[in-house]
Amino acid sequence: MNPDIQAYNNALSSEDAAIGNLLAQEIDKHLPEAENKIWHAHPVWFLDGNPVAGYSKLKNCMRLLFWSGQSFDEPALQNEGTFKAAEMRYTDVAQVNAEELKRWLEKARDIQWDYKNLIKRKGKLERLK
Repeated sequence: MNPDIQAYNNALSSEDAAIGNLLAQEIDKHLPEAENKIWHAHPVWFLDGNPVAGYSKLKNCMRLLFWSGQSFDEPALQNEGTFKAAEMRYTDVAQVNAEELKRWLEKARDIQWDYKNLIKRKGKLERLK
């Protein structure tokens, strides 16, 4: 695991760290080609410089975010923000469904909107895949 992401997880409560460690391991396992780093203070995975998945600590949960998740056609994911992102929130590591997460990560690879060039395109998203 990326040492910066491990440090992020180590700074969490034990419950949240367990969720973060599991999410990081699963994302690394299913997106081995993805670059990962702390971006805007949270762990994020990128494919060709485009953010596809990440997680963060919210007040009462851990949030798993897929930048293009609204296009996944997955009812369990909730829309987030004004672009194409969708999220799942966890309060216990037992809530993380490995098969569901694997499917979402496959879709994160196959369905992407171009966040990398969002500013250059003056806030207009274009579909990459």
